Amino acid sequence: MEFIWSNIIFVSLLALYLYSAVSTLAVLLLENRNPIRSIAWVLVIMLLPLLGVFFYLVLGQNLRQKKKIIKRRIRKFEPENNAAIPLEQLMTKNLCNGTINLIKLIQNEDDNVVYGNNKITVLSEPKETFDSIFKDIEQAKSHIHIEFYIISNDRVGHKLKELLIKKAQEGVEVKLIYDYWGCFDLNKAYFRSLKKAGVEFQAFYPPRFPYIFSRINFRSHRKIVIVDGKIGYTGGVNMADRYLYGDFLGAWRDTMVKIEGSAVYGLQETFHADWYFTCKEMLKDNKYFPVPEKYDTNNLIQIVDGGPDKRFKDIMLGFYQAITTASEYIYIHTPYFMPTDEILTAIQTAALRGVDVRLIIPTKSDTSMAQASNNSFIERLHEAGVKVYWFTNGFLHSKTFVIDDKISTIGTANMDFRSFEQNFEINAFIYDKTTALELKELFLEDINQSKEVIPSEWQKRPKYQRIKESLSRLFSPAM
Repeated sequence: MEFIWSNIIFVSLLALYLYSAVSTLAVLLLENRNPIRSIAWVLVIMLLPLLGVFFYLVLGQNLRQKKKIIKRRIRKFEPENNAAIPLEQLMTKNLCNGTINLIKLIQNEDDNVVYGNNKITVLSEPKETFDSIFKDIEQAKSHIHIEFYIISNDRVGHKLKELLIKKAQEGVEVKLIYDYWGCFDLNKAYFRSLKKAGVEFQAFYPPRFPYIFSRINFRSHRKIVIVDGKIGYTGGVNMADRYLYGDFLGAWRDTMVKIEGSAVYGLQETFHADWYFTCKEMLKDNKYFPVPEKYDTNNLIQIVDGGPDKRFKDIMLGFYQAITTASEYIYIHTPYFMPTDEILTAIQTAALRGVDVRLIIPTKSDTSMAQASNNSFIERLHEAGVKVYWFTNGFLHSKTFVIDDKISTIGTANMDFRSFEQNFEINAFIYDKTTALELKELFLEDINQSKEVIPSEWQKRPKYQRIKESLSRLFSPAM
């Protein structure tokens, strides 16, 4: 009898595995993704029974073709004050062909329009960053829209909560989007106090039955602050003490950009789309798009929101096109350098044609696997002539790069698979010499707090380290 039951259980489990594996493989193959990645997932599914299927459901699905995600791409509300600059007007400005082509690419990808005459403030010191954000929130009169990947249950997180409660009690509209997993340590009391004061909040893509596991891998990594539709912030900084007081990695070095003027519209539109995605409420009101102040500047900005819901990898393509325009230098800050083949090839090609390409990454990362995966790309970069530096004064979390004193980008996207394909990200592409020179200066200051990775010394690293790097690199699309 026991033999019969054991056979029944074995056959049932085998049938379940075969059904799951075959159906998963069918979905995987129909996605027509990169053949190498498809083969890798096929091997994982076949060699790890049931567990491989689970990993694919959590980490491997391509939601670009899923209607449930596509629906979030609502038609953008057309405000009365249309501040965008038509492409034909750009021809009257003193822009090189490379910049114009980059602008056209970004606009054609997903109607990411161009905004001009903004006031741009680069913020690289943590205290300065938080002081500026909290001061603008304190002075809000109409509305405050905030979206963050991480809001920690610490001093900074509670300072934000107290300010939002205060402004809501004053009658200011306050809306907050938080990533469910990134804010996992926030307790119920935190949200009860917000709700009691009238703050509206929504979790981004929380786990819900029966799609619990398929939702884990798609996170809102965006950081957005909008005050009265006139002031906007984005960049790499989360609401957490680690920026002010450090942690086991030391002080956190990061960059935010404060934008005043028409480009705040781009941040507002992204927030509106995310708000609709979380609660199906449309925010159609011209108060969110006030007549922008026109500053006496010659800058141009495009706000690019990338994510697994898009037809194209918007931010990655923007990075790629920007890199191909370089003729003098490319200076890159990123905490995670696990690039797609396209980005790696573009960087190598730029270096090989004589462009001064430099990359700063952290000496230590928040996970040893991420650090090893970062390091696995160094040799390929060295071969092309790229200079690589390890930041030694704490943890580098800044996500910026600057090209030829002309083009720069500040935002939430790292140079890795996750940012390009799985996370919901946002970046400001800035065409402005003043901003470019400021970021260039910050980069060179950070080099003084970094150690160059010398190619001849790097070649001598132990074999076990090379093996660890190679194994970690296999998992780079999931990190």
